[in-house]
Amino acid sequence: MVELGDHCKTHCHKRLKKVVDGKDQLPLSEKLNWTGGSGFRYFNLAPSLLEKDFKGNWIFNKNYDANMLSAAVCKHEGFIFRPHETEYWKQGFSTEKDFIFVTTQFLTVEHIGQIHSRMKPDESLLICAKSFRAKAEDYSNITIKKIPKMLLGRCEFGREDYSLNITEEQQEMDL
Repeated sequence: MVELGDHCKTHCHKRLKKVVDGKDQLPLSEKLNWTGGSGFRYFNLAPSLLEKDFKGNWIFNKNYDANMLSAAVCKHEGFIFRPHETEYWKQGFSTEKDFIFVTTQFLTVEHIGQIHSRMKPDESLLICAKSFRAKAEDYSNITIKKIPKMLLGRCEFGREDYSLNITEEQQEMDL
């Protein structure tokens, strides 16, 4: 079940709780001899990751902290968000040797070189940075992408509802 709006808290959540607890008085529950059980999860929809600033440029939503931003970019790139205990640049992974680092800081050639020197020879790293000075070809096991540019076009941003632009081609793919 997917719902938006205050009625989700004021109505839907309460009704689902009654059904799970076996305390609803609905005819269907009586017909099915439902006495309760199972459960449900309640999630809040995150705000749009990107929004436009006063000049119309795409920027990161101010409601996102560093961990939320890293988790969102990991999701978009197919990585599991799980920050490493000691290596700050290992914020997520796709395999045991393929990592991702997301930052809004300006990355210099020296900084990227420092990260590279700490990598094992068989490791690879995707760096998603707001701005940087190094070239991706400087290191064979490091790929650098510019955020938020890399995210644009993947989904709709700046909306707080479900009025998504779904094309017939996308609908056919989902079937």
